[in-house]
Amino acid sequence: MEFVADFHVHSRFSRATSRDLALTSLHRAALEKGVTVVGTGDFTHPAWMEELCECLEEAEEGLFRLRPDLARGVSDRVPASCNGRVRFLLTVEISSIYKRGDRVRKVHNLVFAPNLESARAIAGRLERIGNIASDGRPILGLDSRDLLEIVRDTSPDAFLVPAHIWTPWFSVLGSRSGFDSLEDCFRDLAGEIFGVETGLSSDPAMNWRLSALDRLTLISNSDAHSAEKLGREANRLCCGLSFPEIHQALRGGRDQGFLGTVEFFPEQGKYHLDGHRKCDCRMWPPETMGRGGVCPACGKQVTVGVMHRVELLADRPEGARPARALPYERMISLAEVAGEVLGAGPNTQGVRNLCRRLVERLGPELGILSRVPLEDVRREGGSLLAEGLRRMRAAEVLLDAGYDGTFGTVRLFRTGEREGFRGHGTPTRPSAASAVPRPPVAGSSGGLPGRS
Repeated sequence: MEFVADFHVHSRFSRATSRDLALTSLHRAALEKGVTVVGTGDFTHPAWMEELCECLEEAEEGLFRLRPDLARGVSDRVPASCNGRVRFLLTVEISSIYKRGDRVRKVHNLVFAPNLESARAIAGRLERIGNIASDGRPILGLDSRDLLEIVRDTSPDAFLVPAHIWTPWFSVLGSRSGFDSLEDCFRDLAGEIFGVETGLSSDPAMNWRLSALDRLTLISNSDAHSAEKLGREANRLCCGLSFPEIHQALRGGRDQGFLGTVEFFPEQGKYHLDGHRKCDCRMWPPETMGRGGVCPACGKQVTVGVMHRVELLADRPEGARPARALPYERMISLAEVAGEVLGAGPNTQGVRNLCRRLVERLGPELGILSRVPLEDVRREGGSLLAEGLRRMRAAEVLLDAGYDGTFGTVRLFRTGEREGFRGHGTPTRPSAASAVPRPPVAGSSGGLPGRS
């Protein structure tokens, strides 16, 4: 069967997450978004593990479903158009902070467990190393290579995927935290890594520029800190609904049923470009290099972003596509699309009402964004909404890239264009976002205008 999976989420026991992050809210969000398999996140946290055992029951091999009485309570609040199955798969993100050589390394890794027994055993091993009860994403002084060894030796079916591999602060290839290759990080066990999570600030095309990643499955997940963010990045699979078959699809890529990914526009990620947030300074890699990595406003080092790191490590030009590359779709949330159409914030009541009506009539959000015919969208939401979705699907968008912890923005219409569209038909289309941007020359202003 074909389905969508989002493996990297968190519970309310992780720092900086919504207090409403519970299994019931994740179940409801999965139905409304169109996500079939959801990672539990945080399985090493004792209180969350207790909740997993109380609220879930075994379904297919290695997968779990919400207890029927809890599921019925959720289904009563979900539109009939979103009826479907939701399964949970045991996952946790581990934050490893340790010294290797002359550098402090900070790397996040995702661990997947095939059953509760294995999850408990992994948690037990990690509890001997550090405090796993203070945070759903435990911080351990554990080398990433040794974490992989623990996972492998505790359960032969468990596996590890490096998380958001380009993020500056906590990732295997990040500018401030990691290494220059998987081999540097995982040493003799590097061959056991078969997939990596690309993160919000990069997309597959950026990763295709590194031939060292060709053998790996490029995975995308939401890293959701609230239920509403579920599925903002995700994976499309066509395989049996069980842990072994999902594992095989992730390991085998195209040949085993991994179809591709749902992505952010990478410019929307909060570490896409270089910059210094305190000084409102945003720079392209050539400018950063020309300034020696220094902020022109305050003279401090800027945070080197994902695009810069890809440029440094790439051995292929922009636009290269490996033979085994898989397709991907770039999306923005339905609330953001509706908000721009209505000229209102994505969390306003009017936007929520429109999104609710669309989901009730057209089905789950991911389907509306990517698969529902535009004529159906036009009938239920109007011509402007249909045009906005058409532009998003064609990557004809306007982008202000994120930097140094600040999310970027994606716009579908220029200022004043919505009003013109209502009165005079189809407006001038913006340039496609896939066009290669032109960075400012070194020595120009640290600010970066929106790109179109």
